[in-house]
Amino acid sequence: MRKPTREGVLAAAASIAELLPPTPLLPIEIDGVRCHVKAESLQPIGAFKIRGGWWRLSNLDEAEKKRGVVAVSSGNHAQGVAWAARRLGIAATIVMPRNAPQVKLEATRALGAEIVLYDRPGQDRDEVAAGIVAETGATLVHAFADAWVIEGQGSAGVEIAAQLGRAPSRLVACCGGGGLSAGLALACPDSAIHVVEPQGWDMVGRALEAGEVVRVGANPPATICDALQPDATGPIVLSVLHGRAEPGVTVTDEEVRAAQRFAFARLNLVVEPGGAAALAAALAGKVPVDEDTVIMVTGGNTDAASFAETLRG
Repeated sequence: MRKPTREGVLAAAASIAELLPPTPLLPIEIDGVRCHVKAESLQPIGAFKIRGGWWRLSNLDEAEKKRGVVAVSSGNHAQGVAWAARRLGIAATIVMPRNAPQVKLEATRALGAEIVLYDRPGQDRDEVAAGIVAETGATLVHAFADAWVIEGQGSAGVEIAAQLGRAPSRLVACCGGGGLSAGLALACPDSAIHVVEPQGWDMVGRALEAGEVVRVGANPPATICDALQPDATGPIVLSVLHGRAEPGVTVTDEEVRAAQRFAFARLNLVVEPGGAAALAAALAGKVPVDEDTVIMVTGGNTDAASFAETLRG
């Protein structure tokens, strides 16, 4: 399996810079300390996943492009792959949970992707995707366990260093499977990397502690962070982060909601629950911050009704 590299991250950043303007690096103050938020929620698809989707699909050869791609996602990776596929003229099939937020399902369809629904919990999404790959010969574009995807996500770190004019002291990242965290670790080798996951879904944090991939147990707790619920991280991610990332931290639903309200009130940003996890950890004092800390706000794809309910408290 090809391994992600810093050179790959730099190449991804150069490619993405030709397509997309940098997302803003916004100053904020937490407990009297000035730091920064990287507003990836302002990407064209509303999430950082556009980076990995573009870099993976643009590196397919012509035969692979003709056979199409398959992805598994609750919505943000789905849109990233669908956006890149439409731009490159590639057929995309996305395996999505039936209970994914409607706004994400509709946005993925609008980008021209074919959607195959599965039941969460109940069905193994990876088995569904594997069946499609076996039948069609399409390329599986994994949401995090893919070298090109990791490199594409890491392009955000290259942007951050350019915007700051120096390497960030630490990067605080919302974490599902860990593709973004691994990419940032490669992009900014001298920066501390903090992974933040929903309570009960800290598959990356547990894997870092154990030194091996850990799977979610039976009957995991419910979380509002639909974008941060993989069953496990991948070995390729762990190989980058082990010995490199700080110990993982978790956040509660209420801490996430507080972060969503903070982002709306202080930064005029609409942030989905999973996209607010890193900010939640910083606001709750679970990770240190200084003037060179950058907190990743990774997505803004939330429906109006649930967001309005969150704002009402």
